[in-house]
Amino acid sequence: MGEAAELACHELLLSLAGRLPDRQLWRFRDWLAAGALSELSHVLPLTLLRERIGLLDDEFRLLDAALRPHGADVGLLSSIRELYELPEVGYVFHEHDSDNVGRNSLGDQLAVLLAALLRGRPSVGEVRATWRRPRHPSGRGVVEVRRVLLVTATAGHAALTGELQRVQRAVGESDPCVEVLPVGYVPLPYHRAATAASELLCVGAEDPYAHLVGGVR
Repeated sequence: MGEAAELACHELLLSLAGRLPDRQLWRFRDWLAAGALSELSHVLPLTLLRERIGLLDDEFRLLDAALRPHGADVGLLSSIRELYELPEVGYVFHEHDSDNVGRNSLGDQLAVLLAALLRGRPSVGEVRATWRRPRHPSGRGVVEVRRVLLVTATAGHAALTGELQRVQRAVGESDPCVEVLPVGYVPLPYHRAATAASELLCVGAEDPYAHLVGGVR
């Protein structure tokens, strides 16, 4: 039950990438990596309601499998808005961020760290990265650009997410964006767009093409 609930919660948080604010999403993933499903069961439904984020049928099933066994309020779960289709992805992705020199130096440092950590690591496949910008900037003069990591893995998804978030924070990303995609996970439009515009940083010990799931060969 524990491993199944953890994986369900991990996949639910994957589906919320680009919809839930980064400052909340990375913290929820950090809690999951620490095994804090009970805390997530109370806080995540409230956050979805407050942010007015609806869920698809498959996402409701993940929500139920992840949080109900750990004490989630059934009334809160049933109050979350139902979606019949996903909204437009609110971001565009680019393999390089050539007009943002400071971010590129951060990206280079991160790439070196990730290669040292993950190259040849068991259960890890491809390690990719992309730069994300808002599709519709606010017009306030500052366009928020974020480095998004995309990693395929066969096991330990929540723990790996937590580890890589700490790495990103160590090089200056206050709200890290780390997407660890399990084998068999069918990526939603956010991850498809991000992967299509990503660059390969390194490869772990897992054959990256043994279980292709919407990746880039």
